[in-house]
Amino acid sequence: MLKTLMVALAGLGLSSLVSAAPLVEGEHYTVLENPVETRVEDGQVAVTEAFWYGCPHCYNLEEPLNAWVAEQPEDVVFQRMPATMGGDWNTHAFAFYAAEQLGILEELHGDFFHAIHEEGRRLTSEDDIAAFFSDYGVTEDAAREALSSFGVKSQVNQAHARMRQMQLMGVPALIVDGRYLVSPSTAGSLGNMPQIAGALVEKVREERAD
Repeated sequence: MLKTLMVALAGLGLSSLVSAAPLVEGEHYTVLENPVETRVEDGQVAVTEAFWYGCPHCYNLEEPLNAWVAEQPEDVVFQRMPATMGGDWNTHAFAFYAAEQLGILEELHGDFFHAIHEEGRRLTSEDDIAAFFSDYGVTEDAAREALSSFGVKSQVNQAHARMRQMQLMGVPALIVDGRYLVSPSTAGSLGNMPQIAGALVEKVREERAD
C-alpha cells in the first residue's frame, strides 16, 4: 500500500499537485532501497543534490534550488554531489572536488555552469579547467595539482560509490535524509523539486519526533 504524507501544499507552488493533497510515496517521491549515510550532526536533515555540470536540467534547477536553500533553517544541511557516470561526468566531478579543495568552489560553482550552458565552453580537458580556475586566484599549476591529487580522486570514488548505492540512473536528483529521492519526473517539474524536498524534510522531523 502506498504511504501518504499529508502536507499543506497550498502556497508551495506545486503546479502539478492539488492544493492540500497528499504527497504520495511512489508518485511524488521514491524510497531508496539502500539508504546512504548523510554525514550530518544529530538533529540535522541532509538534502543532497546529485548533478552534472553538463546537464541542462541541472543548470535550470540552480535558480529555484538556490532560492529554496537560502530560506532553510539551520537544521537543514544542503550538500552537492557530482554524478559520476564516466567520461565528461567524471571529469567535472574532479573539477568540483578540486575547486572545493582549493577553496574556490562557492565562487566558481555557478560560473562553471554558466560557462558551459551560456558560453558554449565544454570545460572537459585539464588545461581548460586549469585555465578556468586561474580566474579565481589560483595558479594553473595549483589547479592541475588539485585535479590529480589523491584526495580529490578519493572523493570522486566515494561519490561514485554513493551513486551506486542509491542506484541513481539520472540527474538532477534530490535525496532527503539519505532515504527519500525526488526527481523531475516524480516532482512533475524542476521547479517543484525543492518544495517536495521541503515537505520530505518535514516528514523526517515528524518521524524523529514520534
